[in-house]
Amino acid sequence: MKTAIIFCGALAREILDIIKKHGWDAELFGVSALDHMYPERIAPDVEKRYLAIRDRFDRVLIGFGDCGSMGAVDALATKYNLERIDGPHCYEMYGGPTFQELMDEEAGTFFLTDFLVRGFKGTILKGLGLDRFPQLKEDYFRNYKRIVYLAQTPNPELIAQAQQAADYLELPLEVRTTGYGLLEERLVAMMNRGKSADSADLS
Repeated sequence: MKTAIIFCGALAREILDIIKKHGWDAELFGVSALDHMYPERIAPDVEKRYLAIRDRFDRVLIGFGDCGSMGAVDALATKYNLERIDGPHCYEMYGGPTFQELMDEEAGTFFLTDFLVRGFKGTILKGLGLDRFPQLKEDYFRNYKRIVYLAQTPNPELIAQAQQAADYLELPLEVRTTGYGLLEERLVAMMNRGKSADSADLS
């Protein structure tokens, strides 16, 4: 069974690493993580990817959360009978139960992942226009009380970059090591369901 995964660019490194670790035969097709700045773009861009590749694959999986699309990604999956990875967004996928515990503890938590730490200037600062209008920082972040870095592969360089982001936002930083969390577990479950379907077809 030829499998494709349409994935969010914010999960690129992690999904590539998980696929390599498990030796899966799957092709990857990314959608820009910058769509999160305009969540209404996510489902249309995923659909464009799907329509461009669907004739080449027996199975196409969606490696996206809902990500603020207000159910549009799930509606797309239903429309084409596709399977989407479980979870509302990558923070929950990485953090698992810890994510909700952190939110219950402090609703004004701004989360970072490895991707957001590496791309803080391009994704956050430029994405929000703070490189051009730094005075908007107060408007965007006045309700946040802390930053929690959900670290997939923590190292001194990334932690230092996370601290720089926290210093810029003038918020205290906490680091929680999550690894790939539920992202890997859920991808494994999705791929195994495909193997089960193959076995059933052969029996």
